Amino acid sequence: MAAVETLRIEVLARSGIDSIPEEYIRPEEELIGIGDVFAAENDAFAPEVPVLDLAALNSDDESTRRSCYQQLKKAAEEWGVMHLINHGIDKNLTTRVKLAGEEFFRLPVEEKEKYANDQGTGQIQGYGSKLANNASGRREWEDYFFHSVSPPEKRDMSIWPTIPQDYTPSVIEYSDELRKLTTKILAGLSVGLGLEESRLEKHLVGSEDLILQMKINYYPKCPQPELALGVEAHTDVSALTFILHNDVPGLQLFHQNKWITAKCVPDSIIMHIGDSVEILSNGKYKSILHRGVVNKEKVRISWAVFCEPPKDSVVLGPLPETVSDVEPALFRPRNFTQHIQHKLFKKSVDEIVDGTDNKKEEEKGE
Repeated sequence: MAAVETLRIEVLARSGIDSIPEEYIRPEEELIGIGDVFAAENDAFAPEVPVLDLAALNSDDESTRRSCYQQLKKAAEEWGVMHLINHGIDKNLTTRVKLAGEEFFRLPVEEKEKYANDQGTGQIQGYGSKLANNASGRREWEDYFFHSVSPPEKRDMSIWPTIPQDYTPSVIEYSDELRKLTTKILAGLSVGLGLEESRLEKHLVGSEDLILQMKINYYPKCPQPELALGVEAHTDVSALTFILHNDVPGLQLFHQNKWITAKCVPDSIIMHIGDSVEILSNGKYKSILHRGVVNKEKVRISWAVFCEPPKDSVVLGPLPETVSDVEPALFRPRNFTQHIQHKLFKKSVDEIVDGTDNKKEEEKGE
């Protein structure tokens, strides 16, 4: 694997520093709303992310399922994020996944470096730390492990940790269960658009399948959390994103023009609507702006699985059924690779799709 290019945040955090280096201090406009995540967790008057009970999805009664679909639609339209409970994935399995990830990050840094990625050569899978690639030139307070987990042919097993032994079997089983859950969620979202249950998934997979990629985010304790971000504000390019965490708060969502800290809900999976579903729904479902904040008391770990369409074979544009004279198309068609370029390099869709310099279109959340 690659040689170390940057100081790992874990090492920096353990070095005994009282203040963070300048490159981790965020611009003033990004510091609004950071606050104390533990105080926010206990704020009884703060807005709360919707909690969706998925037990009804397994009901034989169609009206019961439709009621659950309606709640899913409401949460997707108003928030774009929700806590899923009774989601059908065994607690023992999610516990195994979390224990395996925690054990990997407890390994000595020298051992983790065996799995290091090499962003300079485009090898993004593996163990790494985020390099500054934003306009402010600031870095994020996190280390991570990123890899493709499904379908099987997308797995590069050479970079999967061999320690702990349960890492591979638990993550594979978990990704299989998430793939099933994805089908159920997409069915409900399709119904919410007045479409057949299979409509969104059929379009997203095309002739291939959804690609599931896992990113374990490791946020060490930070001596000045009020000045730093674990992950800067962004929307996910995925169709859906599923998140487990170690019950330490830190996810913030930009809802109704202010930052809201998501409270921890036991045994839940957090689910985000991603850009891909927002585009297909013609903006009816929201891909919410969110970020990760840090604290000085506890290490935070999250396990995000991004469910993405094939990179080149699926056209992302508003489904014809979502467009009318009253509700014209809000998004220009593009494939997934083009959408990523649009997000990462801030190019207009016209430039990317046509190779032209036409006027940039405005899109929500970008």
